Amino acid sequence: MSTSVLVINCGSSSIKYALVSDRREDRIYGLAENLGSAEARIKGITFGGQPLELSIPYADHEKALETVLNRLSQYRPQAIGHRVVHGGSLTKAERLTPEIIDRIRAATPLAPLHNPAHLIGIDATMRLFPDLPQVAVFDTAFHQTMPAHAYRYAVPKFLYTEHNVRRYGFHGTSHAYVSNRAVQLSEHMEKGGWLSAHLGNGSSTCAIWNGQSVDTSMGLTPLEGIVMGTRSGDVDPSIHSFLANNLGWGIEKIDKMLNSESGLLGLSALSNDMRTLIEASEQGNEDATLAIEVFCYRLAKSLAGISCGLPRVDGLIFTGGIGENSAYIREKTMSYLPHFAFELSKEKNNELKRGTEGRIDGGTGPQIWVIPTDEEGRIAQETRTVVDHLTAQDSTAAVAAV
Repeated sequence: MSTSVLVINCGSSSIKYALVSDRREDRIYGLAENLGSAEARIKGITFGGQPLELSIPYADHEKALETVLNRLSQYRPQAIGHRVVHGGSLTKAERLTPEIIDRIRAATPLAPLHNPAHLIGIDATMRLFPDLPQVAVFDTAFHQTMPAHAYRYAVPKFLYTEHNVRRYGFHGTSHAYVSNRAVQLSEHMEKGGWLSAHLGNGSSTCAIWNGQSVDTSMGLTPLEGIVMGTRSGDVDPSIHSFLANNLGWGIEKIDKMLNSESGLLGLSALSNDMRTLIEASEQGNEDATLAIEVFCYRLAKSLAGISCGLPRVDGLIFTGGIGENSAYIREKTMSYLPHFAFELSKEKNNELKRGTEGRIDGGTGPQIWVIPTDEEGRIAQETRTVVDHLTAQDSTAAVAAV
């Protein structure tokens, strides 16, 4: 694993990690969860596919990272790649320097629940491994190719120029990975138009032309866009003043409702888990049925809308937990898109098993693919690219100095 990259994704009370090597089957990964509590633990898979469960009571981020890194010390990684949700105006993965860390910190108001946790992880790994190259890979970077007519809001200009109020988009590493993989699998469309649907508890769509994002459903924050597990997606902006004036709700309560109590959970009053909703719908639960219908209709509506950014539609990709695993949701979504000449193969769609990739169209019209995402793999790839570029620069400088 001499060319392995350790990928770190820090949350407020958890750390996802993966040691990514050249072979996906050799990957070591896990989750440190409940940090700061007596129930803090690490669960994961070690080399050879063996399960790991380790209690680390009251461990904080640094202690958990130290434990993880000590267990991986025999597989000395080439570098560490950090997933960072919001990079502001940064357009690509960057070597972590004081300047880049300051820019991540400056973007905190745009991602107050995510960037502070990422900074904790960055600070800990920089102290633990000061000599190891470390790179930040941003969820927002892939979407920095969007044209202004796609990312600007129709609000006073000073909010954009002075306060960076614009659409940024998220899930960039996922959309970048699956669209690149789709090009490889289709074998003949290096240049073309793809629609990507990343569907999970957090969901978004993306329009990709010639490998670059031209539009996406999420905006200033991950709340904008399609219906998600607990997020509302698009709502009338005046819902804030309506709830404030009529129910006396404050901004924090409204924000919590839209982010944590809405979406599939809010519509169904049952669950944010699509599997639970499908089962309940089959048993006659009308709220669950409605939640599924709203999810699929809004998804199809979003895909149709962002297709305006593409000169043509060559294919559609489903990914994420729901997109990869639910033939039912894929079929229902496609039923709302009859005017794009898609031809879904019901047989291929139903035969596709969990965790496998495959083409599910009938062979005519735009292609339809199911591609399991690999955000950790994409982060590792971008990290290697940055490190290799810096190594090449250092070699060139050394030769010039001789």
